[in-house]
Amino acid sequence: MIKAIIPQMRTTDMPSSIRFYTEKLGFTVEFNYQDFYVGISTAGQTIHLKLVDEKDPSITYVDEGGHLHLYFETEGVADFAAQIKANGVPMVEEVHETEWSTRELVIHDDQGHTLYFGEPL
Repeated sequence: MIKAIIPQMRTTDMPSSIRFYTEKLGFTVEFNYQDFYVGISTAGQTIHLKLVDEKDPSITYVDEGGHLHLYFETEGVADFAAQIKANGVPMVEEVHETEWSTRELVIHDDQGHTLYFGEPL
């Protein structure tokens, strides 16, 4: 039985990524294995961060194609936007309503990964 899906995000600067996800977004560190593999979590969901030598090649592809790396279903997305703005996170796209009946915002993490946060209308 599958209990969870855990994506892995690549980073060239682990301390920066940990700070971004914990201090800016409010995640917590679940484990830190030899400073090259870290699990961070929020609301019972986990993401793994892996230290790599080269920038994640998907970042440019995602930006050019209007894709995303992660989508977080978020309750109270406008309040969340205000919170992370207060923490110094710039918006790629401000909170907006979509044609597919969601309210969303878009940011980049410290590495340039595209993160969407949204809620159903």
